[in-house]
Amino acid sequence: MRPVKLTTFVLILSLSIATLSSFAADDSVAVPTREELLARPNIKGALAAIDAWIEGNQIYDQIPGISVGIVHNQELLWSKGYGYANLESRREADADTIYSVCSISKVFTAIGIMQLRDQGQLSLRDPVNKHLSWFDIEQQYELSGPVTIEGLLTHSSGLPREASFDYWRNDLDFPSREQLIDSVGDQQTLYPAHRYFQYSNLGFSLAGEIVQALSGQDYADYMQANVLAPLGLTDTRTYYPEELRGQQLAIGYDGLVRNRGRVPTAPFFTRAITPAAGYTSSVNDLAKFIIWQFGLLDGEQEGVLNSHTLQEMHRVHWVNPDWSTSWGLGFVARRQGDRTLAGHTGSCPGYQTNFSMDVDKRLGVIVLTNAGDGQPARLVDNIISTLRPELDKPAPAEETATPDYSAFEANFSNQHWGGETAVRQWGDELVTIALPSRNLNVQKLKHEHDNQFYRENALGLRSANIAIEVDDDGNAYRMKVNDSYSYRID
Repeated sequence: MRPVKLTTFVLILSLSIATLSSFAADDSVAVPTREELLARPNIKGALAAIDAWIEGNQIYDQIPGISVGIVHNQELLWSKGYGYANLESRREADADTIYSVCSISKVFTAIGIMQLRDQGQLSLRDPVNKHLSWFDIEQQYELSGPVTIEGLLTHSSGLPREASFDYWRNDLDFPSREQLIDSVGDQQTLYPAHRYFQYSNLGFSLAGEIVQALSGQDYADYMQANVLAPLGLTDTRTYYPEELRGQQLAIGYDGLVRNRGRVPTAPFFTRAITPAAGYTSSVNDLAKFIIWQFGLLDGEQEGVLNSHTLQEMHRVHWVNPDWSTSWGLGFVARRQGDRTLAGHTGSCPGYQTNFSMDVDKRLGVIVLTNAGDGQPARLVDNIISTLRPELDKPAPAEETATPDYSAFEANFSNQHWGGETAVRQWGDELVTIALPSRNLNVQKLKHEHDNQFYRENALGLRSANIAIEVDDDGNAYRMKVNDSYSYRID
């Protein structure tokens, strides 16, 4: 029997080696370039639909300005600005517009902590008071373990959300370092350490203090020299650059009030809360940040962190007892359907921002807004869920011909009912997009002949006849759905 077992083992080993070789060959397939992707009809169509949908959200939600960027592999695939960085001067928002990115600051602070960890200056299991002798918050729970550095990075420390000052409302008066240090002893923990999730700006402010204490440098100086400058993030700062406000720095605007009006948000300076919420950045800089991460993971970048540490930060390190919230080290680690996303949201007075990455697919999306109610995470999630399946599709055969329906593309008024319908070409079809809408959903139109199309229902049955009429200049000017007309909006 032994020869049979040996033969079987050799056969299995040979098949395993062949399988691994196949994976290696797949990994070596050339990644399509930005230009190659943008030439694909399905990618062009997906981006056209995303563009129309974001524009509709910006207009109908009265968001002053939105800047969007999409990274694929190690290139900025697409970016665009909508609306204005400054409503009064009508300065347009674009990929270089700077916004307060608020809690995205936490990701950078976490990188500073992990650099010091990798240098052997700290352990994530260290109690905070090992490095900050003045950290003397009252622990309410006798059986609690210590508040650790890992607890700060995962928001599982049991600390309250904020330092004991009113800085998010009213006068936006943030505490100084001295005030933060003097006040910590007057606060109490909310929960035992490592028991529940509680988002904590106080916790990340303390993480920044640890960076300062162990590096021997001012926090901002350390982060500039060891993180921002090496990554080439020339438009990312640890502070609010007031001298650029209304120019490259977008003016923030408060959320809409009852009369549907907005007022500019006053400049704010985060002082001791800077490690948690003080940074400003742009789409182009955050795209560089995402590209660096993808390059590091692919072995094509080096410096700042090693790839294993970055992978460690992206992984889930905390799950709440009810499984409702999960967190990495500084990064949000969350589920979108059957995919895991890493990133962070920022929410400061006058600004709402988000960047999220499907790391395994090397797809990252950035949305920055200068509105206190900008809802960027919703935009990011819809962009990712719309574009990701298109990026998974193979390139079309070279001989594949795609019809040109560009003359039928336009936005048409939904008279009396409000909103509008955008018509865009997506691959070899036209699609309609309802504006405004919470989610980006499209309806496909089947081409019959000339300017005649029809829509099918979920059963595959014809549900509407559609004709898009074009004027003498070749521009669509009205759409007929059955016997009703809708007219173009410019």
